[in-house]
Amino acid sequence: MELDHDTCYRALASRDARFDGRFFVAVKTTGIYCRPICPARTAKSENVLFFRTAAAAQEAGFRPCLRCRPEAAPDSGAWRGVSNTGVSHTVARALALIEMGALDDAGMDTLAERLGVGERQLRRLFVQHVGASSVTVAQTRRVLLAKQLIHETRMPLTEIAFAAGFGSVRRFNEVFHGLYQRPPGALRRSAQPDQSAGAQGEVTLLLRYHPPYDWPAMLVFLQARAITGVETVADDSYSRCISLDGAQGTVLVRQGAGNALQVTIRFPRLASLAAIIARLRRMFDLAADPHIINSQLGEDPLMARLTAARPGLRIPGAWDGFEQAMRAVLGQQITVSGAIKLAGKLAAQHGVALAETCADRPGLSHVFPEPARVAAADLAALGMPKSRAATLSALAAALVADPHLLDSRASLAEVVQKLCELPGIGDWTAQYFALRHLREPDAFPAADVALMNALALHEGGPRPSARQLSARAEAWRPWRAYAAQHLWTSLS
Repeated sequence: MELDHDTCYRALASRDARFDGRFFVAVKTTGIYCRPICPARTAKSENVLFFRTAAAAQEAGFRPCLRCRPEAAPDSGAWRGVSNTGVSHTVARALALIEMGALDDAGMDTLAERLGVGERQLRRLFVQHVGASSVTVAQTRRVLLAKQLIHETRMPLTEIAFAAGFGSVRRFNEVFHGLYQRPPGALRRSAQPDQSAGAQGEVTLLLRYHPPYDWPAMLVFLQARAITGVETVADDSYSRCISLDGAQGTVLVRQGAGNALQVTIRFPRLASLAAIIARLRRMFDLAADPHIINSQLGEDPLMARLTAARPGLRIPGAWDGFEQAMRAVLGQQITVSGAIKLAGKLAAQHGVALAETCADRPGLSHVFPEPARVAAADLAALGMPKSRAATLSALAAALVADPHLLDSRASLAEVVQKLCELPGIGDWTAQYFALRHLREPDAFPAADVALMNALALHEGGPRPSARQLSARAEAWRPWRAYAAQHLWTSLS
């Protein structure tokens, strides 16, 4: 979707915080790009350009502002590819993969192959929808993360360089000199001594979001589904064990100052920091823009009431696709508590114990099992129907054979069809997985009994069938996933 210059300029002149993260403003006379809430004096209309992404502004030759710090802007829906941005599904998927570090150790050809498109076609799509090349997007991601680490931590610059994904300290220095005309160390305003992340690799950062954010509702959801030993909810915070590329660690998430979640990550491999942050952003739905979602859902009378009651409701996600797929299958036709008990048994018997437990994070003892361990296990011994155990085993084996099986490479309909080809997985499971993990904003498990009950409760009459609920949900497109979350939450 093209940016209207006059509309953006009015938002810039008013310092309207609702537009923070939705676009960036570049000043031709200074060569700097800013957030629309930058406190600097507003430039004349003829002297500014507007870009949808920071990467597009940097590709056009502008450098980040040191006052408003573009790296501190809330995540933009454009990076997730929601319907209102005009970003194609292929580009949205590419942006998500780049955020997870897909171009850190591979080239554009590998990314294109993973997406199932030609390299030339992918380049055209990036120019058309993002306004910048994939290489610029990846470099902007590294620069903005490094700048955030410089401002928000006391990590030595060498550690910051590798944590942000730079291949060498030399390259790190070159990029910062080119963008800011000064070395990275000159951007650190505090005179406090450096403090290494240490062997545990502990880093605390703020992850911004568009307000409002219903943190209590997020915690209620996560607490009801916390797997014993893997995750805990206590003291208004969420913590869990994580595993990535064979290394173990923990994360703790709580409400931070301002419009941000504060995350404390302990992971021995600093180079994985960007990928961990990307997963946490998706898990806690930080790219959502409640103003846009609620304004469109609010055109329906029922959704107008529900969004007004909980304007900051988000869709809780999962740490990774395999865990979410296991949860979805375990939850077939049983209660939430029953499914979580089975998940706890699965984690206790087939998960890997943490090499070092954390005294300040009691209750965390295991990482969720890897697909290979589940595929080789006798899951019927956990006390579930043999058919469900067979589905879990088949899913794990399929993921071992194709590690990208649960990645979204196609449209929602194609993803659902692909998942339904696996034994024991139907439309409900596939839609639920797409909603929670693939972050498909229009996914909708119409066969969900709780959704049927919620609609009957709010609109009266008998409980609708799956077909009737699906027809009713047409009014909620392209945000049916958020409508579902509102209906589920209204029953709590």
